[in-house]
Amino acid sequence: MRQRLLPALVACVAVTGALAEPLDANASVGRRVYVEVCAACHANGVAGAPRFGNRAEWEMRLLLGRKELMRSVLKGKGAMPPKGGNASVSDLQAEAAMDYMLSGVR
Repeated sequence: MRQRLLPALVACVAVTGALAEPLDANASVGRRVYVEVCAACHANGVAGAPRFGNRAEWEMRLLLGRKELMRSVLKGKGAMPPKGGNASVSDLQAEAAMDYMLSGVR
């Protein structure tokens, strides 16, 4: 029995390791985009932007749900222009940045 389970266990560990890498890369991309684009306003609450890590300021936005938050990121909202004013940011990079900012309030 052990001899049959070992290859399956090794395969699971290999797949888990492979899946962890893109998640780490996504977090890295999200942090980079946040620092380069989003932090200009979200670090200090410029023009009413919810500050990174301030759960109270994000509370009502979190209730909107992920889809609506992403719509705001891509299309802009209030004083925030689409993609924080950097049109060169891809949709995936913008989503990674949103995930990074949300990770600060969970």
